[in-house]
Amino acid sequence: METNKYKKLLEEEKVKLIKELNTIGQKNPSNSKDWEAKPTNMDSDSADDNEVADTIEEFEGNSAILKQLEIQVNNVETALKEILAGTYGKCLICGEQIPEDRLLANPASLTCIEHTK
Repeated sequence: METNKYKKLLEEEKVKLIKELNTIGQKNPSNSKDWEAKPTNMDSDSADDNEVADTIEEFEGNSAILKQLEIQVNNVETALKEILAGTYGKCLICGEQIPEDRLLANPASLTCIEHTK
């Protein structure tokens, strides 16, 4: 399998994901694979309960988005490591070759369709 095109796609995706992560989060200083949602500007003097609730809701929404982006960037990094190891494109569970159309649709696929989580 020619992996150069997948490596390029994965590197581009990683840059895009990290840019998105940086808009709503920051790296956890004690765990390089973990991201934390940036605190939302909360006016602690605000007497408006709705404003406080909106701020909390925004933070929770950012946390959920951040978690999904974090999973995606970790999968991209794993796929890049698989390329370096010469095992890219093989299902991490059964070891069978992942179909090329699946890899083209999502170069960070780590499993075949049967073993998708």
